[in-house]
Amino acid sequence: MAKNLVKPKELHAELRTKNFDEVVSGYTEEEMLEEASRCIQCKNPRCISGCPVGIDIKKFIYQLTQKDYKGAFETIYEKNRFPSICGRVCPAEYQCRKFCVFTPKTLSYASENAINIPLLERFVGDYARKHNLILNLQQTNKKTNLKVACIGSGPASITVAGELARYGIEVDVFEALHTLGGVLSYGIPTFRLPRDVLNYEINLLTNYGVKFYTGVIVGRTISFYELKKTYDTIFIGTGAGAPTWLNIKGENLINIYSANEYLTRVNLMHADKFPQYHTPVNVGKNIIVIGGGNTAMDAARVALRMQKINFITDGKVTVLYRRTELEMPARKVEIEHAKEEGVEFQFLVQPVEFIGDKEGKVVGVKCLKCELGEPDESGRRRPVPIKGSDFIIDTDLVIVAVGLKANQTLSDTVPELKTTKWSDIIVNSGTMETSIENVYAGGDIVGGEGTIIEAMGMGKKAASAILKKFGLI
Repeated sequence: MAKNLVKPKELHAELRTKNFDEVVSGYTEEEMLEEASRCIQCKNPRCISGCPVGIDIKKFIYQLTQKDYKGAFETIYEKNRFPSICGRVCPAEYQCRKFCVFTPKTLSYASENAINIPLLERFVGDYARKHNLILNLQQTNKKTNLKVACIGSGPASITVAGELARYGIEVDVFEALHTLGGVLSYGIPTFRLPRDVLNYEINLLTNYGVKFYTGVIVGRTISFYELKKTYDTIFIGTGAGAPTWLNIKGENLINIYSANEYLTRVNLMHADKFPQYHTPVNVGKNIIVIGGGNTAMDAARVALRMQKINFITDGKVTVLYRRTELEMPARKVEIEHAKEEGVEFQFLVQPVEFIGDKEGKVVGVKCLKCELGEPDESGRRRPVPIKGSDFIIDTDLVIVAVGLKANQTLSDTVPELKTTKWSDIIVNSGTMETSIENVYAGGDIVGGEGTIIEAMGMGKKAASAILKKFGLI
Protein backbone atom coordinates (compact mmCIF):
# COMPACT_ATOMS: atom_id res chain seq x y z
CA MET A 1 0.00 0.00 0.00
CA ALA A 2 1.28 3.43 -0.96
CA LYS A 3 1.89 5.64 2.05
CA ASN A 4 1.33 8.97 0.36
CA LEU A 5 -1.18 10.32 -2.11
CA VAL A 6 -0.63 9.21 -5.69
CA LYS A 7 -0.44 12.58 -7.41
CA PRO A 8 -1.97 12.89 -10.87
CA LYS A 9 0.10 14.08 -13.78
CA GLU A 10 -0.44 17.64 -14.98
CA LEU A 11 0.50 19.57 -18.09
CA HIS A 12 3.54 21.75 -17.47
CA ALA A 13 2.48 25.33 -16.67
CA GLU A 14 4.42 26.86 -19.55
CA LEU A 15 2.77 24.51 -22.03
CA ARG A 16 -0.78 24.61 -20.70
CA THR A 17 -1.14 28.41 -20.75
CA LYS A 18 -0.84 28.34 -24.55
CA ASN A 19 -4.00 26.30 -25.03
CA PHE A 20 -7.23 25.17 -23.37
CA ASP A 21 -6.28 21.51 -23.05
CA GLU A 22 -7.19 19.67 -19.85
CA VAL A 23 -4.61 20.40 -17.17
CA VAL A 24 -4.99 17.41 -14.83
CA SER A 25 -4.63 13.94 -16.29
CA GLY A 26 -6.70 11.07 -14.98
CA TYR A 27 -5.08 8.15 -13.22
CA THR A 28 -3.71 5.29 -15.27
CA GLU A 29 -4.96 1.89 -14.15
CA GLU A 30 -1.72 1.32 -12.27
CA GLU A 31 -1.94 4.69 -10.50
CA MET A 32 -5.60 4.16 -9.70
CA LEU A 33 -4.95 0.75 -8.13
CA GLU A 34 -2.12 2.20 -6.06
CA GLU A 35 -4.31 5.06 -4.79
CA ALA A 36 -7.35 2.83 -4.17
CA SER A 37 -5.17 0.45 -2.14
CA ARG A 38 -4.49 3.26 0.34
CA CYS A 39 -8.11 3.18 1.50
CA ILE A 40 -8.25 1.23 4.79
CA GLN A 41 -11.99 0.45 4.41
CA CYS A 42 -13.08 2.12 7.66
CA LYS A 43 -15.80 0.37 9.62
CA ASN A 44 -17.77 3.62 9.76
CA PRO A 45 -16.66 5.58 6.66
CA ARG A 46 -17.22 9.27 7.35
CA CYS A 47 -16.35 10.17 3.75
CA ILE A 48 -19.83 9.05 2.64
CA SER A 49 -21.45 11.62 4.93
CA GLY A 50 -19.39 14.29 3.20
CA CYS A 51 -20.83 13.48 -0.23
CA PRO A 52 -23.95 15.57 -1.00
CA VAL A 53 -25.38 12.79 -3.18
CA GLY A 54 -24.43 9.94 -0.83
CA ILE A 55 -22.16 7.78 -3.01
CA ASP A 56 -21.07 4.58 -1.25
CA ILE A 57 -17.42 5.58 -1.46
CA LYS A 58 -16.09 2.72 0.63
CA LYS A 59 -17.79 0.15 -1.61
CA PHE A 60 -16.74 1.55 -4.97
CA ILE A 61 -13.12 1.93 -3.87
CA TYR A 62 -13.06 -1.68 -2.68
CA GLN A 63 -14.48 -2.75 -6.04
CA LEU A 64 -11.68 -0.86 -7.74
CA THR A 65 -9.07 -2.75 -5.74
CA GLN A 66 -10.66 -5.95 -7.05
CA LYS A 67 -10.62 -4.59 -10.61
CA ASP A 68 -14.41 -4.83 -10.64
CA TYR A 69 -14.80 -1.69 -12.72
CA LYS A 70 -18.34 -2.47 -13.84
CA GLY A 71 -19.39 -2.97 -10.22
CA ALA A 72 -17.66 0.26 -9.15
CA PHE A 73 -19.48 2.10 -11.88
CA GLU A 74 -22.85 0.66 -10.88
CA THR A 75 -22.21 1.65 -7.25
CA ILE A 76 -21.45 5.26 -8.21
CA TYR A 77 -24.19 5.47 -10.83
CA GLU A 78 -26.82 4.46 -8.31
CA LYS A 79 -26.29 7.87 -6.70
CA ASN A 80 -24.59 10.01 -9.33
CA ARG A 81 -25.32 10.05 -13.07
CA PHE A 82 -22.30 12.22 -13.86
CA PRO A 83 -19.13 10.62 -12.46
CA SER A 84 -16.73 11.99 -15.08
CA ILE A 85 -18.04 15.53 -14.53
CA CYS A 86 -17.99 15.37 -10.74
CA GLY A 87 -14.64 13.63 -10.69
CA ARG A 88 -13.22 16.74 -12.32
CA VAL A 89 -14.99 19.69 -10.69
CA CYS A 90 -16.20 18.62 -7.22
CA PRO A 91 -14.55 20.61 -4.40
CA ALA A 92 -13.85 17.34 -2.64
CA GLU A 93 -11.32 18.84 -0.24
CA TYR A 94 -14.27 20.51 1.53
CA GLN A 95 -16.57 17.50 1.22
CA CYS A 96 -15.78 13.77 1.05
CA ARG A 97 -11.98 14.10 1.35
CA LYS A 98 -12.36 16.40 4.33
CA PHE A 99 -14.04 13.52 6.19
CA CYS A 100 -11.45 10.91 5.17
CA VAL A 101 -9.78 9.22 8.15
CA PHE A 102 -6.45 10.55 6.86
CA THR A 103 -7.64 14.14 7.47
CA PRO A 104 -7.25 15.29 11.10
CA LYS A 105 -10.55 16.47 12.57
CA THR A 106 -8.91 19.79 13.43
CA LEU A 107 -8.57 20.71 9.73
CA SER A 108 -11.33 22.57 7.89
CA TYR A 109 -10.29 21.04 4.57
CA ALA A 110 -8.75 17.76 3.41
CA SER A 111 -5.18 16.92 4.26
CA GLU A 112 -2.83 16.24 1.36
CA ASN A 113 -2.86 12.51 2.10
CA ALA A 114 -6.64 12.08 2.18
CA ILE A 115 -7.72 9.48 -0.39
CA ASN A 116 -8.16 11.17 -3.79
CA ILE A 117 -11.82 10.15 -4.06
CA PRO A 118 -12.75 12.41 -7.01
CA LEU A 119 -9.91 11.16 -9.19
CA LEU A 120 -10.92 7.57 -8.45
CA GLU A 121 -14.50 8.49 -9.39
CA ARG A 122 -13.21 10.15 -12.55
CA PHE A 123 -11.34 6.94 -13.46
CA VAL A 124 -14.58 4.97 -13.14
CA GLY A 125 -16.59 7.49 -15.17
CA ASP A 126 -13.99 7.65 -17.94
CA TYR A 127 -13.67 3.86 -18.00
CA ALA A 128 -17.45 3.54 -18.29
CA ARG A 129 -17.50 6.03 -21.16
CA LYS A 130 -14.77 4.21 -23.08
CA HIS A 131 -16.43 0.81 -22.59
CA ASN A 132 -20.08 1.93 -23.02
CA LEU A 133 -21.04 0.75 -19.54
CA ILE A 134 -23.45 3.67 -19.18
CA LEU A 135 -25.35 2.68 -22.31
CA ASN A 136 -25.82 -0.82 -20.93
CA LEU A 137 -27.31 0.56 -17.73
CA GLN A 138 -29.47 3.30 -19.13
CA GLN A 139 -32.29 1.30 -20.61
CA THR A 140 -35.73 1.38 -19.00
CA ASN A 141 -38.88 -0.51 -19.84
CA LYS A 142 -40.99 1.43 -17.37
CA LYS A 143 -43.61 3.84 -18.65
CA THR A 144 -46.00 6.18 -16.85
CA ASN A 145 -48.39 8.83 -18.05
CA LEU A 146 -46.64 11.48 -15.98
CA LYS A 147 -44.88 14.49 -17.49
CA VAL A 148 -42.33 16.74 -15.79
CA ALA A 149 -40.72 19.92 -17.10
CA CYS A 150 -37.24 20.95 -15.94
CA ILE A 151 -36.42 24.61 -16.49
CA GLY A 152 -32.70 25.01 -17.04
CA SER A 153 -30.15 22.31 -17.87
CA GLY A 154 -27.62 22.87 -15.10
CA PRO A 155 -26.54 20.21 -12.59
CA ALA A 156 -29.72 20.36 -10.47
CA SER A 157 -32.08 20.00 -13.44
CA ILE A 158 -30.21 17.23 -15.21
CA THR A 159 -30.04 15.32 -11.94
CA VAL A 160 -33.83 15.58 -11.58
CA ALA A 161 -34.28 14.56 -15.20
CA GLY A 162 -32.08 11.49 -14.83
CA GLU A 163 -33.70 10.36 -11.58
CA LEU A 164 -37.30 10.73 -12.80
CA ALA A 165 -36.75 9.28 -16.27
CA ARG A 166 -35.51 6.02 -14.70
CA TYR A 167 -39.06 5.53 -13.42
CA GLY A 168 -40.67 6.00 -16.81
CA ILE A 169 -41.65 9.63 -16.30
CA GLU A 170 -41.59 11.74 -19.45
CA VAL A 171 -39.13 14.59 -18.82
CA ASP A 172 -38.62 17.66 -21.00
CA VAL A 173 -35.71 20.00 -20.24
CA PHE A 174 -35.91 23.63 -21.38
CA GLU A 175 -32.64 25.53 -21.72
CA ALA A 176 -32.45 29.26 -22.50
CA LEU A 177 -29.02 29.07 -24.14
CA HIS A 178 -28.06 27.20 -27.29
CA THR A 179 -25.89 24.70 -25.40
CA LEU A 180 -26.80 22.35 -22.56
CA GLY A 181 -25.16 22.22 -19.15
CA GLY A 182 -25.88 25.59 -17.56
CA VAL A 183 -22.95 26.75 -15.43
CA LEU A 184 -21.09 23.54 -16.34
CA SER A 185 -20.99 24.80 -19.90
CA TYR A 186 -20.75 28.59 -19.70
CA GLY A 187 -18.90 28.93 -16.40
CA ILE A 188 -16.23 26.22 -16.30
CA PRO A 189 -13.31 26.39 -18.76
CA THR A 190 -12.50 23.42 -20.94
CA PHE A 191 -9.11 22.99 -19.30
CA ARG A 192 -11.01 21.90 -16.18
CA LEU A 193 -14.00 20.20 -17.84
CA PRO A 194 -13.57 19.09 -21.47
CA ARG A 195 -16.75 19.52 -23.47
CA ASP A 196 -16.73 16.00 -24.87
CA VAL A 197 -16.99 14.70 -21.29
CA LEU A 198 -19.77 17.14 -20.38
CA ASN A 199 -21.77 16.57 -23.54
CA TYR A 200 -21.46 12.79 -23.36
CA GLU A 201 -22.82 12.45 -19.83
CA ILE A 202 -25.68 14.90 -20.40
CA ASN A 203 -26.70 13.42 -23.76
CA LEU A 204 -26.85 9.93 -22.26
CA LEU A 205 -30.05 11.02 -20.53
CA THR A 206 -31.77 10.72 -23.91
CA ASN A 207 -31.43 6.94 -23.49
CA TYR A 208 -34.02 7.28 -20.77
CA GLY A 209 -36.23 9.32 -23.07
CA VAL A 210 -35.32 12.77 -21.70
CA LYS A 211 -35.90 15.45 -24.34
CA PHE A 212 -33.93 18.68 -24.49
CA TYR A 213 -35.13 21.98 -25.95
CA THR A 214 -32.56 24.76 -26.32
CA GLY A 215 -33.18 28.45 -26.96
CA VAL A 216 -36.33 28.41 -24.81
CA ILE A 217 -36.58 31.17 -22.20
CA VAL A 218 -39.37 30.29 -19.81
CA GLY A 219 -40.95 33.60 -18.85
CA ARG A 220 -40.24 35.04 -22.31
CA THR A 221 -40.34 32.46 -25.13
CA ILE A 222 -42.99 30.48 -23.30
CA SER A 223 -44.82 31.35 -20.10
CA PHE A 224 -44.57 29.42 -16.87
CA TYR A 225 -48.35 29.07 -16.88
CA GLU A 226 -48.33 27.37 -20.28
CA LEU A 227 -45.98 24.73 -18.87
CA LYS A 228 -48.17 24.39 -15.79
CA LYS A 229 -51.12 23.38 -17.99
CA THR A 230 -49.10 20.71 -19.80
CA TYR A 231 -46.97 19.12 -17.09
CA ASP A 232 -47.83 17.34 -13.84
CA THR A 233 -44.80 18.82 -12.11
CA ILE A 234 -42.23 21.54 -12.81
CA PHE A 235 -38.68 21.76 -11.51
CA ILE A 236 -36.95 25.15 -11.61
CA GLY A 237 -33.18 25.08 -11.92
CA THR A 238 -32.46 28.42 -13.57
CA GLY A 239 -29.32 29.11 -11.54
CA ALA A 240 -27.62 32.27 -10.42
CA GLY A 241 -26.69 33.72 -13.77
CA ALA A 242 -26.88 37.45 -13.04
CA PRO A 243 -23.56 39.12 -12.18
CA THR A 244 -22.92 41.03 -8.98
CA TRP A 245 -21.14 44.38 -9.36
CA LEU A 246 -19.02 46.46 -7.02
CA ASN A 247 -21.20 49.55 -7.51
CA ILE A 248 -18.25 51.93 -7.51
CA LYS A 249 -17.49 54.95 -9.69
CA GLY A 250 -16.41 54.17 -13.24
CA GLU A 251 -17.83 50.66 -13.40
CA ASN A 252 -19.45 51.41 -16.77
CA LEU A 253 -16.13 52.17 -18.47
CA ILE A 254 -15.13 50.25 -21.62
CA ASN A 255 -13.19 47.01 -21.06
CA ILE A 256 -14.76 46.22 -17.69
CA TYR A 257 -16.41 42.79 -17.90
CA SER A 258 -18.38 40.73 -15.45
CA ALA A 259 -16.74 37.33 -15.07
CA ASN A 260 -20.05 35.84 -16.19
CA GLU A 261 -19.94 37.60 -19.56
CA TYR A 262 -16.21 37.05 -20.02
CA LEU A 263 -16.34 33.32 -19.33
CA THR A 264 -19.53 32.84 -21.35
CA ARG A 265 -17.95 34.49 -24.39
CA VAL A 266 -14.91 32.22 -24.18
CA ASN A 267 -16.41 28.97 -22.88
CA LEU A 268 -19.67 28.97 -24.78
CA MET A 269 -19.24 31.34 -27.72
CA HIS A 270 -15.66 30.49 -28.71
CA ALA A 271 -14.16 33.95 -28.28
CA ASP A 272 -10.80 32.19 -28.04
CA LYS A 273 -11.22 31.18 -31.70
CA PHE A 274 -11.95 34.63 -33.13
CA PRO A 275 -12.26 35.39 -36.08
CA GLN A 276 -13.44 31.84 -36.78
CA TYR A 277 -16.30 32.66 -34.39
CA HIS A 278 -17.65 36.19 -34.31
CA THR A 279 -17.91 36.64 -30.55
CA PRO A 280 -14.66 38.31 -29.50
CA VAL A 281 -13.52 39.67 -26.17
CA ASN A 282 -10.90 42.35 -25.85
CA VAL A 283 -7.52 41.01 -24.78
CA GLY A 284 -5.69 43.26 -22.35
CA LYS A 285 -1.99 43.44 -21.69
CA ASN A 286 -2.41 44.32 -18.02
CA ILE A 287 -5.52 42.50 -16.76
CA ILE A 288 -7.05 42.89 -13.31
CA VAL A 289 -9.41 40.23 -11.90
CA ILE A 290 -11.35 41.22 -8.78
CA GLY A 291 -12.50 38.43 -6.46
CA GLY A 292 -11.28 35.36 -4.59
CA GLY A 293 -13.60 32.51 -5.56
CA ASN A 294 -13.40 29.74 -8.12
CA THR A 295 -14.95 32.00 -10.76
CA ALA A 296 -12.17 34.54 -10.22
CA MET A 297 -9.55 31.79 -10.62
CA ASP A 298 -11.24 30.56 -13.80
CA ALA A 299 -11.41 34.11 -15.19
CA ALA A 300 -7.76 34.80 -14.38
CA ARG A 301 -6.53 31.56 -15.92
CA VAL A 302 -8.67 32.06 -19.04
CA ALA A 303 -7.43 35.66 -19.37
CA LEU A 304 -3.84 34.45 -19.18
CA ARG A 305 -4.47 31.95 -21.96
CA MET A 306 -6.17 34.59 -24.08
CA GLN A 307 -3.02 36.70 -23.82
CA LYS A 308 -0.77 33.81 -24.84
CA ILE A 309 -2.84 32.64 -27.82
CA ASN A 310 -2.97 36.25 -29.01
CA PHE A 311 0.85 36.47 -28.79
CA ILE A 312 0.93 38.93 -25.90
CA THR A 313 4.13 37.55 -24.40
CA ASP A 314 4.70 40.35 -21.88
CA GLY A 315 1.15 40.43 -20.52
CA LYS A 316 0.21 40.26 -16.85
CA VAL A 317 -2.88 39.04 -14.99
CA THR A 318 -3.34 40.15 -11.37
CA VAL A 319 -6.00 39.01 -8.91
CA LEU A 320 -7.10 41.58 -6.32
CA TYR A 321 -8.67 40.23 -3.14
CA ARG A 322 -9.69 42.22 -0.09
CA ARG A 323 -8.81 39.53 2.44
CA THR A 324 -5.73 37.28 2.70
CA GLU A 325 -5.12 34.05 0.82
CA LEU A 326 -6.22 32.10 3.89
CA GLU A 327 -9.76 33.47 3.54
CA MET A 328 -10.08 32.87 -0.21
CA PRO A 329 -13.11 30.66 -0.96
CA ALA A 330 -11.54 29.28 -4.14
CA ARG A 331 -10.32 25.69 -4.15
CA LYS A 332 -6.70 25.44 -3.10
CA VAL A 333 -5.82 23.45 -6.20
CA GLU A 334 -7.20 26.22 -8.44
CA ILE A 335 -5.19 28.87 -6.58
CA GLU A 336 -2.03 26.77 -6.92
CA HIS A 337 -2.64 26.18 -10.62
CA ALA A 338 -3.15 29.92 -11.15
CA LYS A 339 0.12 30.68 -9.38
CA GLU A 340 2.00 28.05 -11.37
CA GLU A 341 0.72 29.57 -14.59
CA GLY A 342 1.93 33.03 -13.67
CA VAL A 343 -1.15 34.76 -12.25
CA GLU A 344 -0.11 37.36 -9.68
CA PHE A 345 -2.02 38.11 -6.47
CA GLN A 346 -2.45 41.23 -4.37
CA PHE A 347 -4.16 40.63 -1.03
CA LEU A 348 -5.83 43.02 1.44
CA VAL A 349 -6.74 45.33 -1.43
CA GLN A 350 -10.19 46.84 -2.01
CA PRO A 351 -11.05 48.63 -5.29
CA VAL A 352 -12.93 51.87 -4.71
CA GLU A 353 -12.96 53.49 -8.16
CA PHE A 354 -12.22 52.76 -11.80
CA ILE A 355 -10.32 55.42 -13.72
CA GLY A 356 -10.90 56.03 -17.42
CA ASP A 357 -9.25 57.95 -20.25
CA LYS A 358 -10.81 60.45 -22.66
CA GLU A 359 -12.20 57.64 -24.80
CA GLY A 360 -14.02 56.11 -21.85
CA LYS A 361 -11.70 53.11 -21.54
CA VAL A 362 -10.49 51.87 -18.19
CA VAL A 363 -6.84 52.70 -17.47
CA GLY A 364 -6.59 52.23 -13.72
CA VAL A 365 -8.12 50.91 -10.52
CA LYS A 366 -7.99 53.06 -7.41
CA CYS A 367 -7.66 50.87 -4.32
CA LEU A 368 -7.41 51.06 -0.57
CA LYS A 369 -5.26 48.78 1.52
CA CYS A 370 -7.15 46.72 4.11
CA GLU A 371 -6.60 45.02 7.40
CA LEU A 372 -8.64 42.19 8.86
CA GLY A 373 -11.18 42.88 11.58
CA GLU A 374 -13.67 40.63 13.37
CA PRO A 375 -15.43 37.78 11.50
CA ASP A 376 -18.56 38.72 9.53
CA GLU A 377 -21.63 36.59 8.67
CA SER A 378 -19.51 34.43 6.35
CA GLY A 379 -17.32 33.39 9.27
CA ARG A 380 -14.28 34.99 7.68
CA ARG A 381 -12.54 38.02 9.14
CA ARG A 382 -14.00 41.22 7.73
CA PRO A 383 -11.75 43.42 5.57
CA VAL A 384 -11.44 46.96 7.01
CA PRO A 385 -10.18 49.65 4.58
CA ILE A 386 -7.31 51.77 5.88
CA LYS A 387 -7.94 55.49 5.47
CA GLY A 388 -5.35 57.35 3.44
CA SER A 389 -3.86 54.16 2.01
CA ASP A 390 -5.20 54.69 -1.51
CA PHE A 391 -3.09 53.84 -4.54
CA ILE A 392 -3.67 53.21 -8.25
CA ILE A 393 -3.00 50.06 -10.26
CA ASP A 394 -2.63 50.52 -14.03
CA THR A 395 -4.82 48.29 -16.19
CA ASP A 396 -6.39 48.07 -19.63
CA LEU A 397 -8.97 45.36 -18.86
CA VAL A 398 -10.88 44.42 -15.70
CA ILE A 399 -12.91 41.32 -14.91
CA VAL A 400 -15.24 41.62 -11.91
CA ALA A 401 -15.73 38.22 -10.25
CA VAL A 402 -17.39 38.99 -6.92
CA GLY A 403 -20.30 36.58 -7.16
CA LEU A 404 -23.54 35.85 -8.96
CA LYS A 405 -27.14 36.40 -7.99
CA ALA A 406 -30.45 34.82 -8.92
CA ASN A 407 -31.69 34.80 -12.48
CA GLN A 408 -35.07 36.58 -12.15
CA THR A 409 -36.36 36.13 -15.71
CA LEU A 410 -38.80 33.47 -14.59
CA SER A 411 -39.64 34.54 -11.04
CA ASP A 412 -40.51 38.08 -12.13
CA THR A 413 -43.36 36.64 -14.22
CA VAL A 414 -44.75 34.39 -11.47
CA PRO A 415 -45.85 36.59 -8.55
CA GLU A 416 -47.10 33.68 -6.42
CA LEU A 417 -43.61 32.15 -6.43
CA LYS A 418 -42.17 33.24 -3.09
CA THR A 419 -38.58 34.47 -3.05
CA THR A 420 -36.12 35.93 -0.56
CA LYS A 421 -34.95 39.55 -0.58
CA TRP A 422 -32.06 38.32 -2.77
CA SER A 423 -34.60 36.83 -5.24
CA ASP A 424 -33.66 33.24 -4.39
CA ILE A 425 -36.65 30.91 -4.57
CA ILE A 426 -37.95 29.79 -1.16
CA VAL A 427 -38.45 26.02 -0.83
CA ASN A 428 -39.33 23.42 1.75
CA SER A 429 -35.87 22.23 2.76
CA GLY A 430 -37.03 18.63 3.05
CA THR A 431 -38.74 18.31 -0.33
CA MET A 432 -37.52 21.32 -2.35
CA GLU A 433 -41.17 22.18 -3.12
CA THR A 434 -41.83 25.89 -3.65
CA SER A 435 -44.79 27.99 -2.55
CA ILE A 436 -46.66 26.62 -5.59
CA GLU A 437 -47.90 23.05 -5.28
CA ASN A 438 -46.11 20.56 -7.56
CA VAL A 439 -43.44 23.12 -8.44
CA TYR A 440 -39.96 22.38 -7.11
CA ALA A 441 -36.65 24.21 -7.31
CA GLY A 442 -32.99 23.57 -6.60
CA GLY A 443 -29.43 24.61 -7.31
CA ASP A 444 -28.12 28.16 -7.20
CA ILE A 445 -31.60 29.67 -7.71
CA VAL A 446 -32.41 28.37 -4.20
CA GLY A 447 -29.28 28.55 -2.12
CA GLY A 448 -27.30 31.18 -3.98
CA GLU A 449 -24.01 30.46 -5.69
CA GLY A 450 -22.82 27.03 -4.56
CA THR A 451 -21.00 23.95 -5.78
CA ILE A 452 -21.97 21.60 -8.60
CA ILE A 453 -22.39 18.63 -6.30
CA GLU A 454 -24.51 20.64 -3.84
CA ALA A 455 -26.86 21.52 -6.70
CA MET A 456 -27.02 17.85 -7.65
CA GLY A 457 -27.83 16.98 -4.05
CA MET A 458 -30.80 19.36 -4.16
CA GLY A 459 -31.88 17.80 -7.45
CA LYS A 460 -31.82 14.32 -5.91
CA LYS A 461 -33.86 15.53 -2.94
CA ALA A 462 -36.46 17.11 -5.24
CA ALA A 463 -36.64 14.02 -7.46
CA SER A 464 -37.18 11.80 -4.43
CA ALA A 465 -40.01 14.02 -3.20
CA ILE A 466 -41.65 14.00 -6.63
CA LEU A 467 -41.40 10.20 -6.90
CA LYS A 468 -42.92 9.80 -3.43
CA LYS A 469 -45.78 12.15 -4.31
CA PHE A 470 -46.47 10.09 -7.42
CA GLY A 471 -46.30 6.89 -5.37
CA LEU A 472 -43.41 5.48 -7.38
CA ILE A 473 -41.12 4.88 -4.40
